[in-house]
Amino acid sequence: MIVVDPSYEIQDDLDQVSLVVRLEACGRICYKSEEKISESSALPFVKKIAEHGHNSVMEMAVVTLRLACSSQQITDFLGCQPKFLFVDRVDNGLLVTGSIRAFRELYLSIPEIALVQAMVDFLGASHSYLFEGVWQPQKRQGVGAIGVEKITLEQVEQLAPDLLLRHRFLGVKFIVNRAVTHEIVRHRPCSFLQESQRYCRYSQDKFGNQVTFIRPLFFAPDSAEYTLWQQAMEVTESLYLKLLETSTPQAARTVLPNSCKTEIIVYCNLAEWKHLLKLRTSPAAEPSMREVMIPLEVEIQKRYPQLFS
Repeated sequence: MIVVDPSYEIQDDLDQVSLVVRLEACGRICYKSEEKISESSALPFVKKIAEHGHNSVMEMAVVTLRLACSSQQITDFLGCQPKFLFVDRVDNGLLVTGSIRAFRELYLSIPEIALVQAMVDFLGASHSYLFEGVWQPQKRQGVGAIGVEKITLEQVEQLAPDLLLRHRFLGVKFIVNRAVTHEIVRHRPCSFLQESQRYCRYSQDKFGNQVTFIRPLFFAPDSAEYTLWQQAMEVTESLYLKLLETSTPQAARTVLPNSCKTEIIVYCNLAEWKHLLKLRTSPAAEPSMREVMIPLEVEIQKRYPQLFS
């Protein structure tokens, strides 16, 4: 068995790559197939994900658009109560941020709305592979009068504080135990992708033919309690590996405990991070949660001192 400490990493590197590369990097965490990433693997992976309807992966990339449009077009758009988008009025139009999934589903729900047509036409023109089976290019009367501009991450960072909170998304990858992720995924405004015990077979060489567990902070390493915990994990690992000889990973995983290491990506805007950190760093929060959330909060405070006090 392998024992590791919990950790987190803000995914700054993925903020600098293309949408399709980002989606592949995030999506492969579910299957722990990062070793398959190559210079040409991203597009086929994302197309397959979209074809199979794995929409959660499509939540891992967001786009911010500035729309120059009329008051009536804004009224028509907002009247349809667009879901899963962050929309704010700005000079001469709107500022709209949403994930690729949000834009796909928006188009499937209300394609007749001019602003929806304009946004998806704009995104589809440069990222058609993200909208396969959903969108086809076509000439539309009146849509050309709507101005659509993609806002860069650098421009988002320069927004006023209230807009920055809503439109700046931040991804964090955690390596924690499953008890912690059971609580994290209750934050519904977030998007999540998590290492799947259903697909991962820990008897494979790439996992070291072992199960990995998170070191519990509750027990001192030289204590009798830690020894008991270690013995329990060793027995569990032995039973799991034995079950894999005749069972699938999704069947064998039923014996695995909360102490199992898992990786999870949490992706949401700064407003939700502010809420999440407030709850999960308080003295009442679960200690293993606070173990990663307190240092994360310190790092985010340094980046956005005007927003996180």
